[in-house]
Amino acid sequence: MTFNPLTEKGIPIDRQFRSWSELAGQTYDTRDVHPYTRCRVILMNGIEVEAIINSHNAARRIADTGIKQMLALVRKAEQQQQKAVNWLIPGSESSIANTIGYEQVAVDLTSWIARHEPDPYLNQVYEFGVLEDYDHLYRYANLMDLMGERRKAEEITGDLTEILPGRPTIFQHRHPHDELRRPMTVEASDFQSILNALTVVSAEQQTMNFYMNSGNRPEDPMARSLYLEIAMIEEQHVSHYESILDPTTPELLNLALHEYNECWLYWSCLETETDPRIKRVWETHLAMELEHLRLACEMMKEVDRIDPAEIFPKEGVSAPMTFEPNKQYVRDVLARTVEHTANDSQFMPIGELSASHRYFDYQSVVNAGGVPSEDVIRRHREEFGGEYRFATDGAHPIPAMQESGTGEGTDYAEAIARHKENA
Repeated sequence: MTFNPLTEKGIPIDRQFRSWSELAGQTYDTRDVHPYTRCRVILMNGIEVEAIINSHNAARRIADTGIKQMLALVRKAEQQQQKAVNWLIPGSESSIANTIGYEQVAVDLTSWIARHEPDPYLNQVYEFGVLEDYDHLYRYANLMDLMGERRKAEEITGDLTEILPGRPTIFQHRHPHDELRRPMTVEASDFQSILNALTVVSAEQQTMNFYMNSGNRPEDPMARSLYLEIAMIEEQHVSHYESILDPTTPELLNLALHEYNECWLYWSCLETETDPRIKRVWETHLAMELEHLRLACEMMKEVDRIDPAEIFPKEGVSAPMTFEPNKQYVRDVLARTVEHTANDSQFMPIGELSASHRYFDYQSVVNAGGVPSEDVIRRHREEFGGEYRFATDGAHPIPAMQESGTGEGTDYAEAIARHKENA
């Protein structure tokens, strides 16, 4: 299976605009929707938001009126696409239920990308991040229970994604200097690496935006605090992932890469979607993106004299991005790297940091008044006699992080230290 967006014909740009009623179409049913349909909607909303932000940023740096007009025209169509996708999410889906969906996207999207990343260093970057979002899913699932929702988190994720502790959120708070990674270069990188990076940056940025704007909606102070804490980690994740992008990429090439990535992802959604009505949305948007890519490539050739044939793979892309279970993969990453932190652009066990490392100074500041991600688990134990977990493939892969069954839970600092000693 291959897909080459450069050889496909799209919808002319002057035929892409739709009425308000077309954009505000029928939502999915929050209780019947397939978990991965929800994931695709969340992902493509984030992809469109990134496309819009990238276009606005380009417009602020480009003086050429013709280019600015092209950007404005395409951006208006992208804005309509974003509305059509985002408005698939029903108002009856609570913020916490939507949050569970966001974290399922983060776990299974990043896992797929890590598994399909040809560069060893970038693979480490993705594996490092996935354990943190895995833990966020677990924290929010416990919060959902405490908020009195009428359903459990597993009813949203299905049996596709386990809900267990990852790298504990309390240990994720690092000094900002330790969130910067080594950048790739477009010319030397495998094209799949470029698509992977653009995809994850977009998804994490949308999660950051969602928590920035919705994290203050709960009334419970503990819920507001948990959103605040994890929102700060999502800021770190955007810094973590965006730093692997090539900062020297010319503006119009960067635009064309974004459009190519959108084509790949809409094609991926089209190939894997199970809901016929939403599949038609993906099909329409793919046809629109093919035209956006054509326009970007023409402008790139005309202005920068860059031939798309020299950048994009001649045969196109060979496989769609697929939302699928990654349970055993995540368990393996947990067993290998749960105790890792970062020092500059490198990853290492926390125990290898010197006592004077900036990590500990930063931790002492942000965790001085208590840690919401720990408080939510403690409160769940007090009210329900234990933690909320959902495991389909056995106990936690790290024995020291398995729930005791007594309602006392686990001291994660000691658990990680013991795991490191036994490794």
